[in-house]
Amino acid sequence: MLQVNEIRANFAHACERLSARNIENPEELLGNALKLEDLRKQIQLDRDNLQAESNAISKQIGQLMKSGNKEEANKIKERTSEIKQQVKSLEERYSQTEEELTQLLYTIPNIPHASVPAGNSDTDNEVVLENGMIPNLEDSNKSPHWDLIKKYDIVDFELGVKITGAGFPVYKGKGAKLQRALVNFFLDEAEKAGYAEVQPPILINEESGYATGQLPDKEGQMYFAQEDGLYLIPTAEVPITNMYRGSILQEEELPIKNTGYTPCFRREAGSWGAHVRGLNRLHQFDKVEIVQITHPDNSYKTLDEMSLHVQSLLQKLELPYRVLRLCGGDLGFTSALTFDMEVFSAAQERWLEVSSVSNFETYQSNRLKLRFKNKDKKTVLAHTLNGSALALPRIMAAILENNQGEEGIKMPKVLVPYLGFDTIK
Repeated sequence: MLQVNEIRANFAHACERLSARNIENPEELLGNALKLEDLRKQIQLDRDNLQAESNAISKQIGQLMKSGNKEEANKIKERTSEIKQQVKSLEERYSQTEEELTQLLYTIPNIPHASVPAGNSDTDNEVVLENGMIPNLEDSNKSPHWDLIKKYDIVDFELGVKITGAGFPVYKGKGAKLQRALVNFFLDEAEKAGYAEVQPPILINEESGYATGQLPDKEGQMYFAQEDGLYLIPTAEVPITNMYRGSILQEEELPIKNTGYTPCFRREAGSWGAHVRGLNRLHQFDKVEIVQITHPDNSYKTLDEMSLHVQSLLQKLELPYRVLRLCGGDLGFTSALTFDMEVFSAAQERWLEVSSVSNFETYQSNRLKLRFKNKDKKTVLAHTLNGSALALPRIMAAILENNQGEEGIKMPKVLVPYLGFDTIK
């Protein structure tokens, strides 16, 4: 959530950068927030003035009573009754205005970083770099992963439909072992990079959803347990970041680095077509997440470090990949700057997104009330960052497609110690 004082101090810049997101009339949108804040402050001032008047009258009544002037004291008491009613009315208006301001701020996305290019969709994203050789498969040995998993009986979509519904696959045999190997490999690599492993809940309350920005923006994409008022998490970012909601940290505690493996749940309403076939898009999938809480001065250096960590995983898995800087039209609601990592899927002949690494600056921490005391003993908002390291389904799809051959599917060398086999046959 944006800070009103920052909007006021950098109004022209905020409007210009929101235009990169294709926000219509950002001046009106941000201007309405400032008007509500001005109204809230005026109501507060009026209330404080009335309370000061009430305090002064109380003292005056006491003096009159002491001097025996009860008649004059009773007359003044009538004014205190009027003030009480006026204060009550102002307090109601204050609460209403404050709620209107909060709800408006919930609808305003984060201000894009200066480096975020303007654009309307993912076709306008900027390719930052490409790495690795794209496999050149012969057409006779070029099956998409949805055919390979049937051939080797390692994932069963039909069984998932029977148990739950579309988008909930059952991993079997070497497919299940490959899932477990990837999770363990990603967690071990995160630990080597200094991340502390946590295993958070996969259900969150409404406050947690609002605190990291999934609510109200992505309410329609989240599974909701109505009787309990709890949401299934779309990513481990939500519970891991919420571990620090309402915290005041010390500067020497920063950066805080956590990693966690969880299943993730997304309704993905309105998704259809060949691009979502097989493992390309699921309602339930596994993911290892990395989350950092940092000093504002260091957050963009941290973003680069997190990007390099994700790239190192792809390099060790021997997957060709590219890094994209997301344009304003494709940027997530809460992010100031996001880098996407995509792997090339040789049989589908297309790039598949496997990770997003984002800096939210103070957007989440303002909602979370996540602060730290700096060297000057001032309490300021921290910066939060997170990244997928990595999401499993499309990684698995690329491994299967890129490494297929006549003798089976060769596994990346780095996974063999985790798997106990080097080929799916």
